[in-house]
Amino acid sequence: MPESFEAVEMQAALLRLRRTSGLPVAFGGLLSDSRHARIAEVNGARTGALRGLVISSGSGLGGKSMALSRPCAVTDYRSSRHISHEYDTAVAAEGLRSVVAVPVVVRREVRGVLYGALREPLTLGDRTFDAAVAAARDVEQALVVRDEVRQLLAAGRPEPPAGDLVAPGAWEDVREAHRELRALMPKVLDPALRDELAAVCGRLASATGTPAAGAREVRLAPREIDVLACVAAGATNAAAAERLGLRPETVKGYLRSAMRRLGAHTRLEAVVAARRAGLLP
Repeated sequence: MPESFEAVEMQAALLRLRRTSGLPVAFGGLLSDSRHARIAEVNGARTGALRGLVISSGSGLGGKSMALSRPCAVTDYRSSRHISHEYDTAVAAEGLRSVVAVPVVVRREVRGVLYGALREPLTLGDRTFDAAVAAARDVEQALVVRDEVRQLLAAGRPEPPAGDLVAPGAWEDVREAHRELRALMPKVLDPALRDELAAVCGRLASATGTPAAGAREVRLAPREIDVLACVAAGATNAAAAERLGLRPETVKGYLRSAMRRLGAHTRLEAVVAARRAGLLP
């Protein structure tokens, strides 16, 4: 199964946290419900003890950070009197001592938590806190974009009429298949197979029927459509670059060009315009 964009963004944020802070271990996850976050991504760990942990709001360092909606840190996790110790076994198995936890907050709602850690009991400085906060903001921005795209689609995209081949609940599957096929096409060397994939993508893009009435007739370059397909799924430029094997600056250039051709002022307007023009499903 392909990784979700949330997973890609979390992985990129944890890697950035390690690079900018010098911390050897970083891990984190998003909330599965209003009170629990699952540690789904781990970077720099020596064991599998942290992966899959379910963090409850108010419990441990991360739970405290989630409950207070602010960064929290301890110099020595195992002996700290300022946190509860439900997760000591996993923390000890990984050999972590000094730890910082930062909540991912979107519109005042906690959506996840990121950690950075040392294997020595040392005081963490401002540079480390700043790096952790910046990493959490990376994930926050990705979630904001994805939320806004979903809201736009829900508000402005009519479901297919009765009798259409695509059931209403299957549109996300269609869009995901379209994005994956477009990302695959540049890697296919056989021109006949590549043309066949392009034809399939065209059928998926026009699955809702003819373009919306009054929609502009627009032609976009293949890579511009690839980038818009990623953006439509909620990807930031960094995530789209990783998915497509491009540099973030290149993705930004394609997106800017597509927006200009579509007469859009924002990436979200570009997605809506592309859908109305029948370029995306």
